[in-house]
Amino acid sequence: MVGNVGARLRTKRESLGMSLRRLGRELGVSASFLSQIELGKGRPSVATLYMICTALDLSLDELFSNGEPAPVAPVPPVAPAPAAPQRADHPHSPVVAPSMRRRLVLDSGVVWEQLSSMHDASIDFLYVTYDVGGSSTPDDRLTRHSGIEHGYIISGTLEVTLGFESFRLHPGDAISFDSATPHRLANVGEVPVEAIWFVRDRHTGLH
Repeated sequence: MVGNVGARLRTKRESLGMSLRRLGRELGVSASFLSQIELGKGRPSVATLYMICTALDLSLDELFSNGEPAPVAPVPPVAPAPAAPQRADHPHSPVVAPSMRRRLVLDSGVVWEQLSSMHDASIDFLYVTYDVGGSSTPDDRLTRHSGIEHGYIISGTLEVTLGFESFRLHPGDAISFDSATPHRLANVGEVPVEAIWFVRDRHTGLH
């Protein structure tokens, strides 16, 4: 589980010299709500977390990071000797085993698990779960941000609303769309939705 997310948000906000009240005005939420998130007493929805990160110029990679340096490819010797296969939990392994995923539990029944072993602020590579009734926003409000999204459904039924159109995705279905299009994701089935989600160039500011 990713810890101290609220503390990271607070540290970033304070480094920008931004008060809770000012950030709340920019996002259209109350300062007390933001304070609860920073103190770890409240969970943001997907839409709210994206808004906060955008306002603070903070990538999800930074949010997931535990502060360790990014993996660096070692320089091979001139005549490398045969090496035993590395375990997935090796500190420099490019493999991310299920037990190694960093998890972020959000509001409205959504869980994000980071799939990438590399630090890259330009992409969000996630295993996402939407509980029955879970959604990217707690109401019918649509949200928008920068980036291009690609998703693949493993299980469940996910309804993706894009502007005035809605699409129901089932296992095996995939979708791609511009995140600047007002959108909302919601589990409209009777079992949890599990999916692979890839967002490219989210950290470039809203179009």
